[in-house]
Amino acid sequence: MSVPSPLPSAPAEAVGFRPSGVLAQELARFLESAIVFCDLAPGERLTEEDVSARYGISRSPVREAFRLLAADGLVILSARRGIRVAPVSRRDLAEVQGCRVELEGLAAAQAAERAEAADLRALKDVLDRMEAALAAEDVREYFSQNVAFTARVHQATGNVTLRRLLDGIGKQALRYRYIAYQKLPELMRVSLPGNRRILAAIRAREPERARDITATLIRNAWKAIEPLVPAEPAEGGPP
Repeated sequence: MSVPSPLPSAPAEAVGFRPSGVLAQELARFLESAIVFCDLAPGERLTEEDVSARYGISRSPVREAFRLLAADGLVILSARRGIRVAPVSRRDLAEVQGCRVELEGLAAAQAAERAEAADLRALKDVLDRMEAALAAEDVREYFSQNVAFTARVHQATGNVTLRRLLDGIGKQALRYRYIAYQKLPELMRVSLPGNRRILAAIRAREPERARDITATLIRNAWKAIEPLVPAEPAEGGPP
């Protein structure tokens, strides 16, 4: 029987994690971050025992955290293969990005119709932080701010149902987005002006232009990411 690989050291952004009184949701967010940033590798085996011992918590919240992560498509629960970080593959990428093209485009269009002054200011602030991260060549910070920009566009729609749909695929998409920036940092120099054009379209109340720019950015990123992931899930993926 193969021995599970040890859990990685806590990622930098989660240094403040404390096990005392931890809830399943908090643990799930912590592990989610490790999965998105690939500190927990695609296909890596996880066990309740390892996580419970590492963070000094009982197995009950660990079990619930795994269930929450599985609901978001970030881990695979299998009676035969145990618990594993969900693999990445071109097939999965196509499903996730195909949905994002339509839904993110719709979100940008609705933001252009409905954004308020506070939304525009918040989006401009995030873009400024993205620019600073790019100047510092800080891929992780740039990625985090790019995710924040996307979230602010979603918020500007005022559409709760659309945001719920986007949240449903958003966490699966985050790993692919981070892989892209990590392996192709030059994408930062493409996405920043693209996001500035999205904001300009939102500010100008041009929903179709906002939709088209957003869809084009996602399709271009999709093409760039595709060669970086395996065509099919690696062995140990879904049953």
